[in-house]
Parts: sequence; structure tokens; C-alpha cells
Amino acid sequence: MAVRIRMKQMGRAHRHYYRIVAIDHRQPRDGKVIEELGSYDPHLAEKENRVKLVAERIKYWLSVGAKPSETVQVFFTKFMKKFEDLEAADAAAKAAPVTAAV
Repeated sequence: MAVRIRMKQMGRAHRHYYRIVAIDHRQPRDGKVIEELGSYDPHLAEKENRVKLVAERIKYWLSVGAKPSETVQVFFTKFMKKFEDLEAADAAAKAAPVTAAV
């Protein structure tokens, strides 16, 4: 099965948003997905908040041969580092020992 990472259109008329998904390349644009990997909302005012990615899962799918669409590749280039740093910070916060207050 050839897997692609592309956008799935959601929302209503004149207010679309997109989910970034891993999907079999033979499925239609809004077809059954394998896994959701993020989202893109072009209507948000702040450009930095428009894209959300799950960096760990995206790296997995890329490592097993999934090919991103051109638009999704642009998102990966611009925003992947930001979300990798956020996931690393969350992992470090969870791994830090909790000290008891006396």
C-alpha cells in the first residue's frame, strides 16, 4: 500500500479547515484515513497558530516511506522544528521528578 501524507478538507462552505492525514493514495480527498497527523486552519489571524503537527508520528510515517504532498511538505519545512521542540519539552517535563513540598 502506498501511503501519502496530504490534507483532508473539513468545515463548512466558506470556512474550510484541513486535517493533515496519512492516507492510502487510492482514497479520495476526503476518504478513509489511516491516521491524523495534524491540522491547518487558514482562517486564523495569527499565522503561527494556523498549523498544528504531531512531529513524532510524522517522522514515523516518513521513515516507512510515506510521501507528503507539495503543500504538506511546505508545512513540514516551515513548522516541523517548532513542534519537535514542543514535544521534546513536554517529554522533559514529564520525565522530571516531582518534588514533594514540605
